[in-house]
Amino acid sequence: MSHTPVTDRRRGSFLGEVKDAVTPRATLLVLGVLALQLLFIASYVGALHDPKPKNVPFGVVAPGAAAERTADRLERLPGATLDPRTVADEASARRQIENREIDGALVVAPSGRTDTLLVASGGGTALATALERVVAQAERAEGRAVRTVDVAPASTRDFNGLSSFYLVVGWCVGGYLCASILAISTGARPADPRRAAIRLIVMALVAIVGGLGGAVIVGPILGALPGGVVDLWGLGALITFAVGAATLALQGVFGIVGIGLAILLVVIAGNPSAGGAFPLPMLPPFWQAIGPWLPPGAGTWTARSIAYFKGNAETASLLVLWAWAVAGTLITLLAAALRVRRQEAELPTQAD
Repeated sequence: MSHTPVTDRRRGSFLGEVKDAVTPRATLLVLGVLALQLLFIASYVGALHDPKPKNVPFGVVAPGAAAERTADRLERLPGATLDPRTVADEASARRQIENREIDGALVVAPSGRTDTLLVASGGGTALATALERVVAQAERAEGRAVRTVDVAPASTRDFNGLSSFYLVVGWCVGGYLCASILAISTGARPADPRRAAIRLIVMALVAIVGGLGGAVIVGPILGALPGGVVDLWGLGALITFAVGAATLALQGVFGIVGIGLAILLVVIAGNPSAGGAFPLPMLPPFWQAIGPWLPPGAGTWTARSIAYFKGNAETASLLVLWAWAVAGTLITLLAAALRVRRQEAELPTQAD
């Protein structure tokens, strides 16, 4: 069938529009989105498809030589489920759980055949349930029974202990979305340090408001989390600003691609490794290793410490969040200053 000149012109016009739209830059961005999509699937499914407790810090309280024997027996459980260590007495075991040094403890009764398992569902219901199952099986094999005592129970309105994680995810989303909107509306790279500083100030104001809003929603409004509103407010402001500043820094260095890199760090790598749905001892080694160093993991740990553990063991996680905030701020300002210097250096060349 022959083509009329009008049809040929239309086809040529359409192909020309496609060619104009699919530029090399657009192609690279589409390929980047495809890579993020596949990494998202690989990260979430890889981290969460088969959660199993492994090397869980676990205390053993028993009279005399029975403590070492019990610890050795638990250490030999299939899959290296527990990392047991002897503890002097039940009070010490409870204190170590509250300090988040161990995730549970078995208190062997000096007489009788019913022992006590201490857990802390506030640190993650999935892990507490897994410890109950593992220890119950081990005790049955010895002809003993076990009763469970929750030392730091999750709130009845905090299903599976997930509210802390979802709260932190919300703060993280607010951080990188605000930074992304600033980039889309006024350019990925700020023109100079003054404008970079303005973006950081805006980010700080958003962090303060968002931190307060999140703390009020999960506390007084929904009653999902115990803990002080002021403490959660400070944490929320820090998380939001840390993620936002890091996103601004990545945009300052890499341009619009920085938004994708922020999603890679916070959403793809950070969320599944945060210990939300399944606490860190239930994740594969790679996610266990990276989780505490990323904002979602550090934030989730700190939020649970505030809500259920009297603020214990939060210093390291807060330092991680402060490191992200400070590094993001400095890199954002430095990238803007270097851009101005580079443009000034190019002016004489252009004049020549």
